[in-house]
Amino acid sequence: MTALTVPARPEQDASLRPVPWRRMAWVTWRQHRFVLGGVATLLGAMAVYLWLAGLQLHHAYAAVAACHPASSLGCQNMINLFNTGYAPTGYTIAALLQLVPALIGAFAGAPVLARELETGTFRYAWTQGFGPRRWTAAKLVPLAVVLTAAAGAFSVLFSWYYQPFFAEGSRIPFFPELFDLRGVAFAAWTLAAFAIGALIGMLIRRVVPAIAATLAVYLGLALATGLYLREHYMTPLLTSNPNLPSFAWVISQSWTKDGQPVSQATVNQVLQQYLTPPRQVAPGQFVRTLDPTRYLAQHGFTQWTSYQPGSRFWPFQWIETGWLVALSVLLIAATIWLVRRRAA
Repeated sequence: MTALTVPARPEQDASLRPVPWRRMAWVTWRQHRFVLGGVATLLGAMAVYLWLAGLQLHHAYAAVAACHPASSLGCQNMINLFNTGYAPTGYTIAALLQLVPALIGAFAGAPVLARELETGTFRYAWTQGFGPRRWTAAKLVPLAVVLTAAAGAFSVLFSWYYQPFFAEGSRIPFFPELFDLRGVAFAAWTLAAFAIGALIGMLIRRVVPAIAATLAVYLGLALATGLYLREHYMTPLLTSNPNLPSFAWVISQSWTKDGQPVSQATVNQVLQQYLTPPRQVAPGQFVRTLDPTRYLAQHGFTQWTSYQPGSRFWPFQWIETGWLVALSVLLIAATIWLVRRRAA
């Protein structure tokens, strides 16, 4: 075996001093400065747009809030103009921001290790005082911290931008397309996306397939959380009162009669009588004396609503952030272990 074919095992070579962590951080910056610059450009451009649009939005809502009495025709027209003029833009922005963590995970997380494993340049790094464990940790940890901090700062700006919609009452903080963009959850989802991408990049070792797999895994996790997992963080409250607290998140609704559950088909059958033509009170004027819920209540039906109160927003934020951070730490640790095992 010649000197050129001896495997590089720098962690067992006493003649090589480990590179200091500060220099390893500098190398990570040099290698990934374009990725970090791209993320900074993306979030910076969106932040500038949110700031400018938010100033207009808050100014418009201030005029709506100052209108009295709120029930007057003029004030109602102002509210309608506010909703039709600004709400569609707000919904579009929220939908686009849902993609930001996925894009960071795919284009910043997946290539971190996959690119060097694909090209083989990691072997050279391991002969320069970088062991596999230190090489992986020096890449993943600083990048994860920077990206998470940037996402956390951005979520503060988004929360400020969206505040008029909550105050006006057209949206609630628990809406799936909004919950993970505010508070501390957006930073946690960004961290999780990066960790998922790093692990998949290590496993696949090819940049393009790793990007595609990261997008698929992240979107699957986000959908499963929003549709099934989040509502079970705490036991929902149950009430028969039709007047729910403000910002309540309705989980489900059901009907009972004489204390026994009834199917929706039974409820629809009773409502068929309500849907008959209304009583004519004057030529061309028709009126119904009851709304459907009161009509069913008069026939012995009770509507039960399962909901999460708006006061649980921050507990839900910390619960979601907690398990996402734990998952991210586990994924990063698994990535470091796999790299070291591959080098063994």
